[in-house]
Amino acid sequence: MKPGVARSGPVRLVPVGPSAFLAEVADARAALALASWARSVGVRAVEVVPAARTVLFDGVADRDALERTLAAWVPGSGVEDGPLVEVPTTYDGPDLDDVAARWGTDRAGVVEQHAALTFVSAFCGFAPGFAYLAGLPDALAVPRLDTPRSRVPAGSVGLAGAWCGVYPTASPGGWRLLGRADVRLWDPERARPALLAPGTRVRFVPR
Repeated sequence: MKPGVARSGPVRLVPVGPSAFLAEVADARAALALASWARSVGVRAVEVVPAARTVLFDGVADRDALERTLAAWVPGSGVEDGPLVEVPTTYDGPDLDDVAARWGTDRAGVVEQHAALTFVSAFCGFAPGFAYLAGLPDALAVPRLDTPRSRVPAGSVGLAGAWCGVYPTASPGGWRLLGRADVRLWDPERARPALLAPGTRVRFVPR
């Protein structure tokens, strides 16, 4: 084991700075569960940030206390339901036919299946307000584009692998686009700037 790396119960704890540690877990669901649990028990850290397979604990003054806390976490514990956000979506994306072919259905079938799912924001990244939404069955996962687009319009709803996401601003991107949503994903003036903060449940509503 590398210097400074420790196993604290079910997680592997890696130092990433003078007062920051990454807790490595199995997947995004476990990361979200650990982050939610750690906040609920009052973990001594300034920030707790889940990602795809890790949770960042930043601003940790007492490493031993963090290790003792994390040792008590039980993997597989559930996550309390977060708020539900409905996202009105126009399904007219340029990759709709491609996704339909991969799913063995037609455009209407894609809309029906996608809108029937309840996604959960696992973590945020890439751009302010961009949430990686979990909930797409592995059987419906689609690859990224071979060549990313140089510009994806703000509000575009896309898929990449088993993730779903909505572009908060125009940017380059390689996700396969299903449609467009008219929501403000990031607003620094709001009490909670990210509309789809980790733990938020998300449903796409066709319009």
